[in-house]
Amino acid sequence: MSERLGCTPSQTVGPYLHIVLPWPDGPFVVPEGTSGAFWVTGRLLDGAGEPIPDGLIETWQADPAGRFDHPDDPRGATKPAIPGFRGFGRSATGANGEFGILTVKPGPVPAEDGRAQAPHIDVSVFSRGLLDRVVTRVYFADESEANANYPVLATIEDARLRSTLVATANDDGSLRFDIHLQGAHETAFFAV
Repeated sequence: MSERLGCTPSQTVGPYLHIVLPWPDGPFVVPEGTSGAFWVTGRLLDGAGEPIPDGLIETWQADPAGRFDHPDDPRGATKPAIPGFRGFGRSATGANGEFGILTVKPGPVPAEDGRAQAPHIDVSVFSRGLLDRVVTRVYFADESEANANYPVLATIEDARLRSTLVATANDDGSLRFDIHLQGAHETAFFAV
């Protein structure tokens, strides 16, 4: 009679992802010098506010017309109007938990009910101590009307938590988006 073995226990996603998954142009959703391009920068922080130096941030977004060059776009895959736009970015975090993605502002994409979603960038966070990635979004402060009318944001009743999804403008034209995995400043994450 053979002995039945149990499942292999879950493991965290790090720190090896930080070592092998980044590549030199990973942070560039668009090439440097692209008109309208800006950096989304921030820090990945733990529940005590300490930096996470071996995390990984991935982004996925529509182009400025709100389209994807992907077969899952229900309107059909469309080549982006911006040369070199790939819609995907990947940045390892540095010694102080810092990351950066060079991108352009995405256009609104249709929601399942046909209404337009507020322009946003999808963000996946990988880090030691996490059994699975966590997912959040970057919304834009200059899209206050779209943000106010977007049902996903409206379902977050806590104003402090909702504010964790909106990037803030820096003086240099970049956007700031810090990600807190836990604690009093925890970022809002989506159940996906």
